Amino acid sequence: MTFVTKLRLESGDRSVLDDLVGELKGMFERKGADCKGPHAESPREIIVPQYRRLSPGEEYASWQYTVYARTMEVHGSDHVAGRIAHVEFPESVHVQVEVEQKKPLGYRRD
Repeated sequence: MTFVTKLRLESGDRSVLDDLVGELKGMFERKGADCKGPHAESPREIIVPQYRRLSPGEEYASWQYTVYARTMEVHGSDHVAGRIAHVEFPESVHVQVEVEQKKPLGYRRD
């Protein structure tokens, strides 16, 4: 059976994100897994209001930042999926991992 690991990485620091994605892609290829991506998404602009008190009212200037995202899909054995769990990711990168087990066509469990 094949495991498909889907990764979504987001960060406000584009260079850290790109370096991490490059390292991951290299690791997957060395392990013999098929890696699709990284695919870049359009950057998102986030605007966060800052209030002078805990309740809405007077405001400071809003805080604005950009979030960059990359997605990757890794097709390989379960050891590649397990390896992701042990990677030390930078604090500035948010990582979502989804692992799915694909069964071959015609697979029947008796």
